[in-house]
Amino acid sequence: MGNSEKGTSGAGKLYICATPIGNLGDMTPRAVEVLKAVDLIAAEDTRNSIRLLNHFGIHTPMTSYHEFNRFEKADELVQKMLQGTKVAIITDAGTPCISDPGEVLVQKCYEAGLEVTSLPGPSAVITALTLSGFSVRRFVFEGFLPPKPKKKERAAALGRLKDETGTIVLYEAPHHLKDTLKELAGTLGSSRRIALCREMTKIHEEVIRTTIGEAAELEPRGEYVLVIEGRNPGELREEAAARFDGMSLAEHVAMYESRGMDRKEAMKAAAKDRGLSRRDVYNALLGQG
Repeated sequence: MGNSEKGTSGAGKLYICATPIGNLGDMTPRAVEVLKAVDLIAAEDTRNSIRLLNHFGIHTPMTSYHEFNRFEKADELVQKMLQGTKVAIITDAGTPCISDPGEVLVQKCYEAGLEVTSLPGPSAVITALTLSGFSVRRFVFEGFLPPKPKKKERAAALGRLKDETGTIVLYEAPHHLKDTLKELAGTLGSSRRIALCREMTKIHEEVIRTTIGEAAELEPRGEYVLVIEGRNPGELREEAAARFDGMSLAEHVAMYESRGMDRKEAMKAAAKDRGLSRRDVYNALLGQG
């Protein structure tokens, strides 16, 4: 995108621009170019972002776009883009739309038929994953857990994570960290391995690799990203085998059928319980017939 695009006729466009999570050297030349060329920048906190823009000599007007005005401001920005305005969205740090109100604006842009593009750049999720030392072939990003007043939603989120075999990434505010770690110890087990990542990309970057139980005893020192090792699949299979020990495959499938599942669904559910493929279950049932 060059300066020649600024103010052109026709529909506008949304640019999702990643910004540094700590080290200003991680700002990409493309992000600087786009932020200089667009007509308007939607920023999570304009007081914070003005320092970043001044550092790179960016003088584009800003408007505030955050959690508490995301719906009405998104409608306002979409109308501007429909009239030809080019808009960039930035967050305080990292990539917008990840645990961030930017996702609302993106959705409304697509609903309005507007073009959206994303400029790759810094991301706390990816940075913490690569620092953790755990497997990253599969990972689950939960973001912030539902707040404590939403007990059912929080319990459901923790329940989903209990048997997750992929690496888990969570965000948590410093004043909630100890309580959340104690909850995680109770749900996932105090011996589960965890990496606590703080000050990433900064001079005092720190990664604490320990167990959830030991981590719960630490005193929080700022913002952390929590990376938790996934459940061992072998343990899940052993638990499943013990849970259904004494029940034949035919009885297992019949149990689900009695709950209203058809034969195919019942076989699939039984296979999942036992860590088998549906074909294994099908073949075994044929042999019992």
